[in-house]
Parts: sequence; structure tokens; C-alpha cells
Amino acid sequence: MPASTAPIIDSHIHLYPSREIPSLAWCTPSHPLASQHSVAEYLTATGPTTTPNLSGFIFVETDRHNASSTDWTAPLQEIAWMRRLATGTPRSGEGHSAADARLCLGLVPWAPVALGPEKLGAYLEAAEREAGTETWRLVKGFRYLLQDKENGTALGEGFVEGLKVLGRKGYVFDVGVDQHRRGRVQLEELIEMIDRAHEGVEEGEKVVFVLNHLCKPDLTILNQTDPSFIAWRTAMFTLSKCRKTYMKLSGCFSELPDKLKERSAEDIFSAILPWLAVVVAAFGPSRIMFGSDWPVCTVGVGGEAWKKWHRIVEMVCDLAGLSEQDQAMLWGGTAKEAYKLDC
Repeated sequence: MPASTAPIIDSHIHLYPSREIPSLAWCTPSHPLASQHSVAEYLTATGPTTTPNLSGFIFVETDRHNASSTDWTAPLQEIAWMRRLATGTPRSGEGHSAADARLCLGLVPWAPVALGPEKLGAYLEAAEREAGTETWRLVKGFRYLLQDKENGTALGEGFVEGLKVLGRKGYVFDVGVDQHRRGRVQLEELIEMIDRAHEGVEEGEKVVFVLNHLCKPDLTILNQTDPSFIAWRTAMFTLSKCRKTYMKLSGCFSELPDKLKERSAEDIFSAILPWLAVVVAAFGPSRIMFGSDWPVCTVGVGGEAWKKWHRIVEMVCDLAGLSEQDQAMLWGGTAKEAYKLDC
């Protein structure tokens, strides 16, 4: 099957200017991503042959310092950065132009969901003031990373009620969990969290969940009889039963053994095919969306990472025998539907 010409919406990228790197909670001076990552670098990464198909991207929060959700200075600073990008008003040296604003199709900032409805509401008001009307209309959802939080965080009453607030307001919740490093408890709590967040809520007000990075399975294991794979596979089919749940086809490079990261797209595809097949079978193309996880995807992979992942997703489409319509959903249509994008 020839390469798809469907418009691409990259559903998961991170951007930050060099002057704001100290606000990133995970970034040390020696970190491989401790440099500016802007639209200019992103467009270089996508390459000239792919860029004509690129409709734009969804900018996902970059995990800035927040002192256990009590200090909103850095998250609001990130929203101000999102505003400059979305409105085409860069500061000198930030790596984007006024024309690049058209690429910003949606924004997913951080939000202190765990603090419960009252404080979450106060944050949303502060965030809206910081964003301004033009940028706020591009805010389609929020993320609060669960991958590094204590067990039970997602099941706290305040957290669940916070999710219900997002649902009533029409926002998506991006889910970041990590089975690879935290074990099956992250998946078990995720399933229960979704059930609780939807319990007693009218259909039109149920929060939509977008799962990041296949929930970060352990892609270093060697066979499909491993308990880790079985637990992950079971969770994927359970999660997919909820029609308000979508999956990002993204983030796999970070879970690979280092040696495999250096191999060709074809070799990586062959190695992770069991996981890719489960996701396609469980969610189907109408609830799977392409995401690059740029620039995180470049760590250990290099500057060709975006193109390599794009090629792997092309092979997923080919092996699954997806129709042109199904491919169009995977490359962009699903993201447009899940996030209610205006493009």
C-alpha cells in the first residue's frame, strides 16, 4: 500500500524556550533535552517530505515545577509561552514566527486535578486570564501526570471529582501512566479511575480520556507470555470498552532497550509488533491517533526519530490493511474528534 497522503495532526509534542528550561521539573543541565526545543527545530525534525502533509500539532504540557500543585508560577508561565506561540507573538530567539501560529491546533496545559474541584476551579480561572480569549479557545484539555505520583492518587475523592469538573466543562484529560517502571497497579488504578469519574454522570458530561504512549508498557521483554505483557494486554482491552477513551500511538521509543533504539524502523516495528497489534485490535483506527512525543522521542534515537516513528506508523497501517478512511482517522481524524479541534 502506498504511503498515506492524509493530513497529519501530531497529537503529542512538547515545546519550550531556552530561557524557561530551569522551570522544567525533570531537566538537569546534563539532560539530553536541556536545550531549546521550538517550532523551528520541530519542523526540521519532520523533514520537507512530510511537512506538506502536516496540518499541525497539539502542544502538551511539559511537566514544570509546581511544588506538589501548590505553586502555579511555572505552569502559568508555560501558559504564557503557549499564548505567544498560539498568537504568533514570539520573543526574540524563541524559534517560532507569526506564521507558525497556524500549526498550533490545540493546547493541553497542566492542571492541579488532585486538589479537588474548588482549587482546580481557581486554577482554571487563573489560567484563562493568563491565556487570554484567543488562546483559551485552543485549550482542549489538561494533563496531570500520574506516572510519578504515589499509588492511590488517581482514586482520591478530590481527583475523581476534579475529573468530573473537566467533563462538565467539556475538557479532555490526558492520561500519563507508566506500567514499565511502576507496574500493573498503574493500569489497575487507571481502569478504576475512569469508572469512578463516569459513575453517575450524564453521557454528555462524561470526561473524555486520552491515554498517552500506550500507557508505557515494558518493551524490553522478550515474549508474549511474560506477566507484564499479559497484564498490559488485558488492561488495553478493558480500557477500550469505554467509548470515551482514546489512545495515542506514541512514546514507544522511550520504552525500548537502548540497542534497539539505534536500529531501523523496520527492526523496531518487528520487535514491538505484538504491542502495536493489541492496540489496533482493542481500539481500532477511530480511537487511535498518531503522536510523535517530540522531542522526547529523540533521546537515544537521534534527529531522525520523528521520521522513524512516522515510518513505523505507516507500517502499522499497511499490516492492518487500513482503508484510506481509516488511515485518515489515525493520522488526524481521531485527534480532531477527541479534542474537538476547530481545524
